[in-house]
Amino acid sequence: MSSPAERSAGTIYQQVQASPEFRAYRSRLRRYVFPMTAIFLAWYLAYVGLASYAPEFMSIRVVGTITVGLLVGLGQFVSTFLITTLYVRFAEREIDGPTAELRARVEQAEVRA
Repeated sequence: MSSPAERSAGTIYQQVQASPEFRAYRSRLRRYVFPMTAIFLAWYLAYVGLASYAPEFMSIRVVGTITVGLLVGLGQFVSTFLITTLYVRFAEREIDGPTAELRARVEQAEVRA
């Protein structure tokens, strides 16, 4: 059974969420994810905008039947794979360790409760 002091401090999840380690972890994640999401969305909307409002530009032939639109469309796939690869590397380097530590802390607290 938990003491009144423990109950007033909130659940273990609230305690972890209020911890400086969790705030630093969340900040690190947001500093990476939000800019990458914004870059990808801008790139995607640029493609859609060009396809919608500049069809003449997108239909310019680069080599044979290969057009600018096709290259930009394929660039969407390449950028998606690149962003995914970069995120996996970032997560392995910056996220996985702190996540494992926080998980162990929560599991230990649950066992004690």
